[in-house]
Amino acid sequence: MDLNYLSADEMLGAFRRRELSPVEVLDSLIERVAKTSEVNAVAEEMFDEARDVARAAEARYAGKGPAPRALEGVPVAVKEEMPIAGRSHRLGSLLTEGNVATQTQPMVRRLIDAGAVLHLRTTTPEFSIAVTTHSALWGVTRNPWNLDYSPGGSSGGSGAALAAGLAPLATGSDIAGSIRVPSALCGVVGFRPPYGRVPSLPPTSLDTYCQDGPMARTVTDCALFQNVIAGPDPVDHASVPAAPPLPTTFGSCAGLKVALAVTIGDFPVVPEAAANIERFANALRDAGAEVTPVEIPITRQSIMATAMAHYGLLLGPSVREWAPVDDPRWSRNVLDVVEACGAALENLGALRIVEEEARMHAVLAEIHRDHDALICPTMATTGYPADATVAESVELAEGVRFANLVSQCLTQLFNIASRHPVLNVPSGRAGNGVPTGVQIVARPFDDVTAFRLGAAAEARLGLWSDPDWRPGLAHRG
Repeated sequence: MDLNYLSADEMLGAFRRRELSPVEVLDSLIERVAKTSEVNAVAEEMFDEARDVARAAEARYAGKGPAPRALEGVPVAVKEEMPIAGRSHRLGSLLTEGNVATQTQPMVRRLIDAGAVLHLRTTTPEFSIAVTTHSALWGVTRNPWNLDYSPGGSSGGSGAALAAGLAPLATGSDIAGSIRVPSALCGVVGFRPPYGRVPSLPPTSLDTYCQDGPMARTVTDCALFQNVIAGPDPVDHASVPAAPPLPTTFGSCAGLKVALAVTIGDFPVVPEAAANIERFANALRDAGAEVTPVEIPITRQSIMATAMAHYGLLLGPSVREWAPVDDPRWSRNVLDVVEACGAALENLGALRIVEEEARMHAVLAEIHRDHDALICPTMATTGYPADATVAESVELAEGVRFANLVSQCLTQLFNIASRHPVLNVPSGRAGNGVPTGVQIVARPFDDVTAFRLGAAAEARLGLWSDPDWRPGLAHRG
């Protein structure tokens, strides 16, 4: 039994049967952290505190004290962006030396209350403003499947930790694809819940593009995790009433109507990503779903302009809150993003943002009128160098280049249309060893359908259930 790659569901079953101890699992994961240092996914180790929690969980399963809770004894990696009261809160920046959190992110508090063992915190890019994960504070985080490549961002440390076998569950946040991008590139499952489903802290809780969510290696684990963190919280007045819990067995998806978009608008997609979504679509057909090709008539330029302008409303004031832009501690990466977003806002204007968002909502509503869900690739490419900066162009194929890293992510449309639940599920791997992913986009607040389809495809593709579907951590060079 490889404890480092047990699912949370398998752990919980073994804990209840007294076949395995939370302390044994934690010790194995801690040993694994030391063996995978080249991935560089860990921003902070919390091993001593975690051992205390694991021992308390072991006692509960032995019948000593209160009954075990929903995630009792399950290790969880926490994205460092999420504050934990009394702990350092650096956000990947040299500007935050001495910064200590005064409150705990709601989803982290719910994990603690559910008995999870928080044993490490994961790396992010500076202020989580990138789709790669590197910073002057923590260095370069690498993709366990191919160490030359990025795990994506901004929840790249969480994605890399899951793929490297450092935790069965990890937290993420997503304002432009920051859960789904690393989930796709690391070959794991990531859920961007509908806006309001998972409470957060202001000011990001007030941004309709932004949502915290779960990351895991399996669809079932992602559902277990989501059930713990979902539901209203007084700290977040945008949080919505609780929905019925997600099931952990999803039944048949026979009869569900699925729209297949091999790309979005005029986004060019590399052949391997296109081939893997066709494979994914065929898995759903084999499961009984009716899959029909569609086109999404929204251009890459309009999505990028709208999203970047929206970010421009937020980033300028946020950056000035930390330090003047001429402060040498700022990374060039962040300043380039801020400048680009500011220019997009100036060009588009606030009113046009709303008009473009409304048009995109209408396009998706028309697709979902006749379909229960839409599937499309998560990424237009099969990865980029681990130390790439946001302004670098990336070659997709001969003669086809993207102007920057963000523009190869097919995620931002669904931050704009933020009431749609979006589940990334692995669809295979490319020739460079880096995984590919598919976004399952259900109707607004219909989380169950996204998970039903994800579970059906996962069962037929059989990726994490295959012992050979593991990063070798030996691809570099």
